[in-house]
Amino acid sequence: MKKKLWKIIDWHPGQPAWGAAAVAGLGCALPLLLGLFSGHPGFLWATVGAFQAAKANPLHRLGMLRMLLLIGLGAGSAALGYWSAPHPFISLGLFAFYGLLLAWLQRYGTEAGKLGIGLAICLCLGQGQHGIGEFNNPQAIAVLFALGGLWVTLLAFGLRGMHGLRMWPYMPRLLSLVKVLRRRARRTPIRRWRLHALTYMLAAATGGLIVTLGELPRGYWLTLAVFTTLQMDLQRSLVRALQAGIGILGAAAVLIYMGHSLADPPMMVMIMLPLVMLSRAFQAHHYGLFVLQTTLSFVLLAETLAKDWGLPQLRLTNAAIGVGVALGVSLLMVLLRRLAARIALRRSGQPIKADRPRDESVTP
Repeated sequence: MKKKLWKIIDWHPGQPAWGAAAVAGLGCALPLLLGLFSGHPGFLWATVGAFQAAKANPLHRLGMLRMLLLIGLGAGSAALGYWSAPHPFISLGLFAFYGLLLAWLQRYGTEAGKLGIGLAICLCLGQGQHGIGEFNNPQAIAVLFALGGLWVTLLAFGLRGMHGLRMWPYMPRLLSLVKVLRRRARRTPIRRWRLHALTYMLAAATGGLIVTLGELPRGYWLTLAVFTTLQMDLQRSLVRALQAGIGILGAAAVLIYMGHSLADPPMMVMIMLPLVMLSRAFQAHHYGLFVLQTTLSFVLLAETLAKDWGLPQLRLTNAAIGVGVALGVSLLMVLLRRLAARIALRRSGQPIKADRPRDESVTP
């Protein structure tokens, strides 16, 4: 029991990345302070773009390339989410596509899965911010997102210079990289992955459609709860799925209570900046913990300058619906898989044995 529990909460922080933490803190501080003093909602997207770029470590070999990739794809995802918010069918298709994209990237390892969850978070924030304030231009959102990320990139180049590193490191051969990714993808059976991908598509599309049809403000609490809950390997067992849902809902409730108690943007900024630096310095390597850590950080940044903390029940309701959607779709897929297995056994004439829980997770 102790070994299993240790596998769940294993952190593997390694050495604290204080250089990357300083880049993240300075990168988020400038747009946050500008947004605090000016009151313009556009600086929210610059802050989100800065934190998205800061997830990559600029001192690593592929750090700068990954940083630019996170900026470009994240800006496009946020703009697409904002643009699709008023259109139910577009939101349905877009969230289904991002669910499929996340499941596809997870086949290629942990780092690819981290890229996919980052893009899904940007999509959720883009859709959930629609209708809040008067800033309603998707192109401007993408530009501000990219500007915040490029500000962090400039700081990252300075950090590389302080360490005496090349401004742009040598890149590996593309063919070698593709071979490594294909080798990693072959470890997961395609039939198991298809069920995994279908679960992601149905849950993500349902969450995006509920937010659009219900015109829910702060809808990213719902869609982020869907994506975060799906990362907790819900298909291993029903008990594990229920525990994961309760844990995520409890974390959301604590976060909402803290925001409602403070409800002061200057105080939120003072608390948020040290948390961003500590989160980046001790960034989790374990995939599930990385998802929780990154999601909470993005939500805190998105809510730092919020002025409607007097409605905490709205956020809690959205989070509860999101967890319920993820659990419901996962349970449905598990039941359908077991039913299909029983039908196949009956047709083959073999005796039907009781189902035993097996580790069929494809989450990296």
